[in-house]
Amino acid sequence: MQIIKNPNKSSWSALIKRPTQSVESIEDTVVQIFDDVKRNGNVAIQKYTALFDGVDSEVVEVSEAEIASASKNITTDLKDAIRLAKKNIETFHKAQETSRIEVETMPGVHCWQEKRPIEKIGLYIPGGTAPLFSTVLMLAVPAQIARCKEIVLCTPPNKNGAIANEILYAAQLCGVTKIYKIGGIQAIAAMTFGSENVPQVYKIFGPGNQFVTVAKQLATKYGVAIDMPAGPSELLIVADDSANAAYVASDLLSQAEHGADSQVILVSNSETLIAAVEIEIALQMAVLSRKSMAEKAIENSKLILITEDKEALDFVNAYGPEHFIVCSQNEALFVDGISNAGSVFVGNYTPESAGDYASGTNHTLPTNGFSKSYSGVNLDSFLKSMTFQKINKEGLLNIGKTIELMAHAEGLQAHKNAVSIRLNDLEQ
Repeated sequence: MQIIKNPNKSSWSALIKRPTQSVESIEDTVVQIFDDVKRNGNVAIQKYTALFDGVDSEVVEVSEAEIASASKNITTDLKDAIRLAKKNIETFHKAQETSRIEVETMPGVHCWQEKRPIEKIGLYIPGGTAPLFSTVLMLAVPAQIARCKEIVLCTPPNKNGAIANEILYAAQLCGVTKIYKIGGIQAIAAMTFGSENVPQVYKIFGPGNQFVTVAKQLATKYGVAIDMPAGPSELLIVADDSANAAYVASDLLSQAEHGADSQVILVSNSETLIAAVEIEIALQMAVLSRKSMAEKAIENSKLILITEDKEALDFVNAYGPEHFIVCSQNEALFVDGISNAGSVFVGNYTPESAGDYASGTNHTLPTNGFSKSYSGVNLDSFLKSMTFQKINKEGLLNIGKTIELMAHAEGLQAHKNAVSIRLNDLEQ
């Protein structure tokens, strides 16, 4: 990892850059595949599944028999772990439910707001180097709580044309209605346009590589909403001498192993800790099963010495990390002062892995600095707020003149007339 000591603020813009390809280098491929899927449906989807996933088969919805078989092939211990994680995720997201808000803004004018589910939801679950069944829980559980009517899941098949047992088990546990063996750009396109047997959805959720991220952004041009731009994983840790170097290294590696384009950063006011963490990273990485992937991510990562905590906080907010861990004696400064982060993990005994799997918070989070303007997935992500109003005769008499004056000032005569005709009747 690159070690940087007390970087000048003028260099921060370079330090906070992610190791990702530019949108321009990816967009042409995404546009081409979208156009093909839009015109040719399943034929195009099948073509790209063969090209990118090495599976030559028709677009297939997972059968009930496959789901039943998957459940039999998972250990009882893992099932129990998945159920426990689901319970915690349900508990946290159910706590986010809000009731109808109603107010009389003036006598006779009643306004209220209610939340209604987005009816058709699409979930994208990465399944390449690591089938992320935990993401099924993170997306399907709040969708189920929100009472979305249709929950469609797409995930890439393995070389044998199958989907990981854990993904299928988690999906049926959480009420997913349809599961398709489709990955990558073609999956996002299928849910955007629909095909012969893949339903079109209203909003698409889920992380993915840079191609999936750009595909989701392109989907918005066709009227399909997305949760957020969520690309390669990233983690920033602020730690001082009160931190455990082995713990810090393990957290950094936990995100580095996601993929070669992941990025992890340690910011510390202690050169001693930085040196110890660097040694621990080498020791722990040597025995990782995904060592080669972690090594590539570590090449893009940094150990940064910033001696002043306030300046360190400013750097974190400039970076806007997806995951932010605080292991500092000055904990309150960072916890109270953080403005831009997807999810925050506080203290030596709060590994980022807890949020990835089972603490209850959602792990689908904004990356690439988008935490400055986007929230992570939550219950409201699956709901729409709708406003209602009812005005009685007294209310229209009270508010009518105001509407007439404003409509007239804007030159919208029909707007004014819609009130005036009613007021004339009431006044007579």
